[in-house]
Amino acid sequence: MYRQIKEKFKELEGELQKPEVIKDRKKIQEVSRQHAELKGIIEMILELEKIENNIKQNKAILKNDDEDGELKNMAKEELAKLERDYEELKNKIEEELSPADPNDKKNCIMEIRAGTGGDESALFAADLFKMYSKFAESQGWKLELLSSNRIGIGGFKEVIFSVNGKGAYGLLKYESGTHRVQRVPETEKQGRVHTSAATVAVLPEAEEIDLEIKNEDLRIDTFCSSGPGGQSVNTTYSAIRITHIPTGLVVSCQDQKSQHQNKDKAMQILRSRLLAKAEEEKKSKEDQARKQQIGTGDRSEKIRTYNFPQDRVTDHRIKKSWSNIAKILGGELDDIIGSLKEADMKLRSNNK
Repeated sequence: MYRQIKEKFKELEGELQKPEVIKDRKKIQEVSRQHAELKGIIEMILELEKIENNIKQNKAILKNDDEDGELKNMAKEELAKLERDYEELKNKIEEELSPADPNDKKNCIMEIRAGTGGDESALFAADLFKMYSKFAESQGWKLELLSSNRIGIGGFKEVIFSVNGKGAYGLLKYESGTHRVQRVPETEKQGRVHTSAATVAVLPEAEEIDLEIKNEDLRIDTFCSSGPGGQSVNTTYSAIRITHIPTGLVVSCQDQKSQHQNKDKAMQILRSRLLAKAEEEKKSKEDQARKQQIGTGDRSEKIRTYNFPQDRVTDHRIKKSWSNIAKILGGELDDIIGSLKEADMKLRSNNK
């Protein structure tokens, strides 16, 4: 059934052994990525074939008049379970082979920025960063801080980080938008509830093979990195600011120890922003149905409210609420993201 996929996987394994491929950095990256993606699918195909073989054996027992009744009853019960497992695994394989969004399998870069609300919004941005850090940990993903702009009381004006793990973008893309919090700020002496906001952007991580950035299109400036309140923390010019001249996109990075490391991180962010920009331009040309899908990444859209007095988190896109804010901000996002993914799949199905 999946003969072509097996042949492709075998071909990729052969490519990985060729000296000319090993010497070509871009080629080896591309082949390795394809090989890694297919490896998981091949494992599922082998498991599917095993289930298919067991189904045939159980059907043979049911057709055999010489088998006793007890064995036939066992075979009948097992057959029902095997057929359910077969359909579930087959659908999973098909989804892996033809994802709704090819970027879903990618790692991602997340950008959280404080919005309205002053220091309270910066503290809320820090809460969101902690929430995603805990969620990534629960998924077995690796989170790496790329750039940040902290304030003295512990919040972030801006924090940018990468999340590396299978399907990271496919799940976290639903977090793009404006997150609103309603609570009594730590700085509020009269106990009044304030409303603050922070924006979240989720970008599929772009590798060098995804798009080409010409050196002549970049302007690179160096400067001294600084801490909260503009305090100088580095007397060397290790911080980097990269401007992509054709688009005007600007990326600054100062959290790493060396100029080289900051440049690498800044380029990582820039590639992902350029890929996201290209994707957005492509989407804008598509039909209205595509624009109506959940998780399109519109940062201006108010997507969720965290209401502390009522201990309630509401996602406005699907008009659904959850209790226990402490657990949710502690990284327990499975129910929320699962509900959004299910609603998105239904919407895609209805728009076909």
